[in-house]
Amino acid sequence: MSSYIQNYRIPTTIMRGGTSKGLILRSIDLPSNPIVRDQVILRIFGSPDTNQIDGLGGGSSLTSKLAIVSPPSHPDAHIDYTFGQVSLNQNTIDYQATCGNIATAVGLYALEEGYIRLTEPLTCIRVYNTNTNKIIAIEIPVANGHIQYEGEFSIDGVPGLSSKIMLNFLDTGGTHTGKTLPTSNPTDIIQIPDGRKFEVSIIDSVNPLVFVRATDVGIQGTELPAQINSKLELLNTLEKIRVEAGILAGFLENSDHVTPSTHALPKIAVVSPPQDYVNINNEIIRKENIDITSRYISMGTLHRAFAVSGSIAVATAAQINGTIPNQQIFAAGNGIRIGHPSGVLYTEVTVEKSGSNWIVPRAAIGRTARRIMDGYAYVPFSMLTLDDEVGKEIYEVQQY
Repeated sequence: MSSYIQNYRIPTTIMRGGTSKGLILRSIDLPSNPIVRDQVILRIFGSPDTNQIDGLGGGSSLTSKLAIVSPPSHPDAHIDYTFGQVSLNQNTIDYQATCGNIATAVGLYALEEGYIRLTEPLTCIRVYNTNTNKIIAIEIPVANGHIQYEGEFSIDGVPGLSSKIMLNFLDTGGTHTGKTLPTSNPTDIIQIPDGRKFEVSIIDSVNPLVFVRATDVGIQGTELPAQINSKLELLNTLEKIRVEAGILAGFLENSDHVTPSTHALPKIAVVSPPQDYVNINNEIIRKENIDITSRYISMGTLHRAFAVSGSIAVATAAQINGTIPNQQIFAAGNGIRIGHPSGVLYTEVTVEKSGSNWIVPRAAIGRTARRIMDGYAYVPFSMLTLDDEVGKEIYEVQQY
């Protein structure tokens, strides 16, 4: 009899995708009861605890990310991918948003696991994202019958060079609301509870994002995480703007019990014109090498880099006349270079006018990914519901 009889053993893969890191779990290895499943996952991560000391989470929003993979439920997909943002300080997992960085890891994972046959020079795996009900086409370099891990491509926020993995997001406009401009307006005025009013732009492309000018919230827009995250009054103001904009656009019913951990959507970003600044690696980013300066808030704190989904919303907004991002750039094209705390992120988005709406047929961005380790995560058997078929089966099998 195994010495681990009191523990539920779950096959777990840790991967980095882009500037994020998370766990990949197979649905077949998890309890089918979603409530029990989420409690098991929270225990694996070590949440709720801001340090996640008793689990595999890394104690930040960038490293507390989850991918649940399963056989495809869409006829055009090779694999299903459900993203979860695991809260650090609450007993919740948010499945509303999606993450392009972790999608990169899922694409590589699927190829490594043999979900489809490798083809040269690129193998395209179609991932069905259940959060958004959209397909992400992920192109991975292959040569001589093997995945190519080495290359000359780099992304700011991740050290070293690797091969380039292309993410192609298909039909991303209006992912959550059916409209790229949820309010039909390029800008709106919202009022927060203390009476202050702010002009915002709300864009729904992959994930919904609220944009506000840096000068309107009293900053330059080139600040780094330590500077922003120490300004509690600023973060509080940005959260109130996010919530009021979310109510206006229909993402939130009201402001009751809304926190960054419980309601990840909409996201919020601060934007400003191209400026010279020093990034977190003490490198000078020149304004002539970027099209817009932006700072992205994730789970109530400033993101050290810039989310893939957020970059698509920026590039979408930049091409729609009158939006706040569109006002910050000199000339809008399909390709946008975003200056963020770690450096520069380049994103290509196709935006087309369709009647009174805007459509986004394709958005593409280059990323890198790496499998870090495989193993087992352990949680007590007492967490399982034994009348749950998966839980009962695991309990019976793992006693031997």
